[in-house]
Amino acid sequence: MQEINIAGIQIGQNHPPFIVAEMSGNHNQSLEHALEIVEAAAKAGVNALKIQTYTADTMTLDINEGEFYINNPDSLWHGNSLYQLYQQAYTPWEWHKPIFDRCKELGIIGFSTPFDASAVDFLESLEVPFYKIASFENTDFPLIRKVASTRKPMIISTGMATVAELDETVITAREAGCQDLILLKCTSTYPATPENSNLLTIPHLHDLFNVQVGLSDHTMGIGVAVVSVALGATFIEKHFTLRRVDGGVDSAFSMEPEEMQQLVIESERAWQALGNIKYGATEAEKESLVFRRSLYIAKDMKAGDIFTSENLRAVRPGLGLSPKYYDTILGKKIKQDAKIGTPISWNLCI
Repeated sequence: MQEINIAGIQIGQNHPPFIVAEMSGNHNQSLEHALEIVEAAAKAGVNALKIQTYTADTMTLDINEGEFYINNPDSLWHGNSLYQLYQQAYTPWEWHKPIFDRCKELGIIGFSTPFDASAVDFLESLEVPFYKIASFENTDFPLIRKVASTRKPMIISTGMATVAELDETVITAREAGCQDLILLKCTSTYPATPENSNLLTIPHLHDLFNVQVGLSDHTMGIGVAVVSVALGATFIEKHFTLRRVDGGVDSAFSMEPEEMQQLVIESERAWQALGNIKYGATEAEKESLVFRRSLYIAKDMKAGDIFTSENLRAVRPGLGLSPKYYDTILGKKIKQDAKIGTPISWNLCI
């Protein structure tokens, strides 16, 4: 599978997972708070920080009833119209440059999810290195064509999409110029549960579309994300906040700095643990071979004595013959005097 280079970082099976902290609307309409989130993300060790580029007017209509009103009591956003929600959550466009500049200063990549053509044009003016398409926009072919036309890497979340829809999405992106594409397994519930994560889809997506696959994870904790690495995920995105108690549109299912740091550490450990198909002693294990069992003299013996179950035992360490020769040695005679603790070798046997 071809590796993808984003701002000098290689993404692929031969590299640790690429970790993204998604700020979303957790800045709570404070640029100072947003910059604190950037600093915390960098300190946690992520590769990149993502924001979202839209306004309420580019997302929906200013209607406060019917399908434009969130009336589900189980929703985190119950009691808001869509327009009100996006007014609360959007990142002012004049904040983008200071946020991206702070990312650059701290050695991480700043990028965004655009939601319409005007957002792409704006982000192009800021020279973002790659783009993310959200699950709810993965069938918005005009947007996908617009992003693909930049020729920059595209990350597309697959939440809710059927295989047929994803096939159309991938074809659309490819035909419009996208060469570097990563699909993210995503469950579009907030928060999501492990039971609904269906991570076995990750290798299936890889095989179907011949692309790298990652995870956009809305579950709590790091377990689901770490497991995804074992299934081939090369890219992991998690929502991020300073403290869930601060509130915010996405805070309830966002990670705090200590959790994000653990994700960075444990996902890399999971990647390291995959290794290769390997049998026999590794280089690191070779020194341990001496602690295998082997055949030793268990009582002092004189030349001509016969090996019996009383004077022949399989014990540690492993400097004698293998225990598999125990039955072969039984009944043979010893050539010379030998003390207890002498390892058995063929030269000792008559």
